[in-house]
Amino acid sequence: MVSDENIYDVIVVGAGPGGSTTAAYLGRLGRRVLLLDKAKFPRDKTCGDALSGKSMRVLRELGLVESMQKLPHGEIKGVVFSSPSRDCAAIEFQAADPNRAGGRGLCIRRMHTDNVFFNAAKKTKNVTVREQFQVQDVLRENGHVVGVKGLDLSDSKRAEMTFRSKVVVGSDGVNSAVTRSVLGAKAALDPAHSCDAVRGYYSGIKGLTDKIEIHFVKSIMPGYFWIFPLDDGTANVGLGLVSKDLQAKMKKNGANLVQMMDGVIKEEPMFKERFADAKPISPITGWRLPFGSARRPLSGDGWLLVGDAASLVDPFSGEGVGNASASGRLAAQFIDEALERGDVSKVSLGRYEVAVWEELGTELSTSYSMQRLGRYEWLLNLVVRKAVKSPKVRELISASLSNEEAKKKFENPLTYLWLLLT
Repeated sequence: MVSDENIYDVIVVGAGPGGSTTAAYLGRLGRRVLLLDKAKFPRDKTCGDALSGKSMRVLRELGLVESMQKLPHGEIKGVVFSSPSRDCAAIEFQAADPNRAGGRGLCIRRMHTDNVFFNAAKKTKNVTVREQFQVQDVLRENGHVVGVKGLDLSDSKRAEMTFRSKVVVGSDGVNSAVTRSVLGAKAALDPAHSCDAVRGYYSGIKGLTDKIEIHFVKSIMPGYFWIFPLDDGTANVGLGLVSKDLQAKMKKNGANLVQMMDGVIKEEPMFKERFADAKPISPITGWRLPFGSARRPLSGDGWLLVGDAASLVDPFSGEGVGNASASGRLAAQFIDEALERGDVSKVSLGRYEVAVWEELGTELSTSYSMQRLGRYEWLLNLVVRKAVKSPKVRELISASLSNEEAKKKFENPLTYLWLLLT
């Protein structure tokens, strides 16, 4: 039996950046929202911790820019790329434009970042938050999703509870229970369109600057190794590899990601000295990133998906918070319009899906092309070597990190002819 107080306009499952953004916008629009999460906040989330300027629109509209900037953070003013040939180029980011996404960014531990998003939703009128509740499945009536059921983890009895709503939003990450429930076999990740990564925190690394570092190391190609500086002289250090490539490497030599990263730190000449006095200050943890290059259904009768649950991670940078918050903003807009029409069917909520691909689709496609180009050692060597020598090449790379039109140039063969002649 479900009581009236357990019936909401919208249930949002997962209170990370995507879910909390969705809930906060909907609450502001006067919709009655239940925000559920299996964790108790603040909680950690394995991630690279880089927060790009892409999140700026949502942070600004929700009044969170100052709160985010007050957190312990490293301000990122550029990026260092190195190639398999060990050439190394430092690229300055273009000055941040407060009126659009892109530009400079921050490195903030996800425990802090996600807590800012979560508290924004929690403080929003019309939003009810329930932590330590694990959603197991959606409720259906006549083929429409009408709520969720799950377990109360705050009590040792782990009581089963149900909540009903007009719309359910799945924002519960890469292992989304909602996604599995609504998509079934289609929820499985394609190893060619997902990435496995590990990260740990280190202190005492020599040579940290105000730039993030991305290193295409020959021994781990086509993966890359990163060093992202934080506020206190520590750094987020990690390694990522497309899942299909990792499977091939493990089959060939049995090495896993932790062993690969350990090998880079201890044996690679570029890092051996820099890590000589470094100390790990956290366990090495891993996670999977669902790339937006493999489009999955994002909406249906009474439901839609946002963020990692919608498989929207950038295939080149691996950044997910920006797209999660962008999809959360769009989800709130189109849910509100659907509720206003009194129509939460697949056709009605499908307008959200169209809007997501209109806003993010081209960039995700371009990023996937760049990821594929990054598999070629000779090409990486060429681009980085030219960037070392040419301010014009550095300007193009800098622009491509925050400007879609500049990024598209790397899909054009004439760009590489220009590089050869520069």
